[in-house]
Amino acid sequence: MRAVICRKFKKLQGVISLQPSNQSKSFLAKNGPAILLATLLGIFVLYIAFTNENIQWGGFIAMIAFYALVYYIGAIFATKKSGSLEDMMVADRSMPLGVAMFTMAATWVGGGYINGTAESTYADGIVWAQAPWGYALSLIIGGIFYARKMRRYEFMTILDPLEQRFGKKMAGVLYLPALLGEMFWSAAILTALGTTFGTILNIDFTTSIILSGIIAIAYTVAGGMWAVAYTDVFQMAILLIGLILVVPFTLGHVGGLDAAWSGYKTEFGSYANLFPPLNGWQDPEWGNYFWNWIDYALLLIFGGIAWQVYFQRVLSAKSEKTAMWLSITAGVICIIAAIPAVLIGVVGVNIDWASMGIPTPENASVILPHVLRYLTPELVSAIGLGALAAAVMSSMDSSILSASSMASWNVYRPLINPNADSDKLKKVIKRTIIIVGVGSMIIALNVKSVYTLWYLASDLVYTILFPQLTMALFYKNANLYGSIAGFAVSLFLRLGGGEPALGLPAFLPYPMIEDGIVLFPFRTTACIAAFLMIFIVSELTKKKCAPRSLILPEHKRQENNA
Repeated sequence: MRAVICRKFKKLQGVISLQPSNQSKSFLAKNGPAILLATLLGIFVLYIAFTNENIQWGGFIAMIAFYALVYYIGAIFATKKSGSLEDMMVADRSMPLGVAMFTMAATWVGGGYINGTAESTYADGIVWAQAPWGYALSLIIGGIFYARKMRRYEFMTILDPLEQRFGKKMAGVLYLPALLGEMFWSAAILTALGTTFGTILNIDFTTSIILSGIIAIAYTVAGGMWAVAYTDVFQMAILLIGLILVVPFTLGHVGGLDAAWSGYKTEFGSYANLFPPLNGWQDPEWGNYFWNWIDYALLLIFGGIAWQVYFQRVLSAKSEKTAMWLSITAGVICIIAAIPAVLIGVVGVNIDWASMGIPTPENASVILPHVLRYLTPELVSAIGLGALAAAVMSSMDSSILSASSMASWNVYRPLINPNADSDKLKKVIKRTIIIVGVGSMIIALNVKSVYTLWYLASDLVYTILFPQLTMALFYKNANLYGSIAGFAVSLFLRLGGGEPALGLPAFLPYPMIEDGIVLFPFRTTACIAAFLMIFIVSELTKKKCAPRSLILPEHKRQENNA
């Protein structure tokens, strides 16, 4: 009898024990991040409720539901495939074409892309809305000339060919412009969402940026490349549906497409064309601004290639052929996605805001959210906002994962801890995702111009990284000395033109200065100079500093020898 009582007592003790069971531990391990995120969001919602009296709760709750779904897709579903380091960084090189082309397109079609296109169409004319066709061409050129070779060598990051050609220390130096480019890009798209949230939902700029940044960081940390890919497919679908749905409602306020285009042509004249006249430098409407247009066009086309965020998708593809076609098809999708944004900018020019009793937009950067709020029904406006939120998150998650992958693989592994195993490198990636994400949020909160941040991102890549990557891939005699010379000269020539957004004055006597702005194509000059310096110095020093070859994977070498 005593033994029976003891057994029952021990059983009861186990039931009321404060020690968690194995089942409880398993539940917490699987759902801990989601529970923590839900708790933080609950606290955040309460904070918003007490600090934003005029918030539009219907739209806000819809956004929270949208973010919850995105997190579920990214962190819960995709985590099942994110076991190894290669899985986290390049999706185990097994991403199918359908998923890959949409994640590539979604990465480029960010909030800055959509908002910036509408902004430039509205403020400066379609001729200055260069990003849609510029980035589309960069994807097509990248697919034809770069994607196959990068995938053939099975690199892990864009810095791998630079490390093999120029050494790990130079690759570490070149990580800095790559990192700044990714952070400026993330900040630009967060800024775009901040202005949109503020206009439509009456949520302040800071709150919207922090909320969106936290969600993107959370599921990227949890799921890696697969999380980013799956969420991108969902977000791209929402983006296309949302923007296409908005257009008919906006055109209805200006008498349809023909009337809107006629009014737009009357307002902007030749600036309503896609390109300036071929002899634009002789045209009094253009003058030296023609060369400035050429500079920015080349910046967007070739400055859109040398990105880790681009090559991460290329390197995730199943094959070289898939890598090429995912890039080309993504370029076509980018053009299609820009059409609604251009039309919204055209509508904004034609609207007589005062006669409709609608406040005039504060500035050109808010034209898209302004049109969504005042020219579409509330439900359509919410869907359009969801489209923009999708665009922002699909770009930010990609960007912060890219910068973090390079930090772990090309900086921490070779320079700090050469003996680090895969688990350690994964931990470094996850921690760096948080650091880069928070850094991007801080930049977005302090530099509130979408287009400025957008151009700065491509600026660094175009003038510094693009020549280095191209020469590393296609010029067999490129060596460390040539790389250093190209880097130093391009950086000097670029900084010599100044940067008003960062408060940097021009210190080189470039011609064509009007209203304090250097119109001379000094960015393209810096890029070309980098190519020349890498070639000349490498040729002159190839005996003293022997060029290094790119290394094919072992199984590829065996196939070639067979």
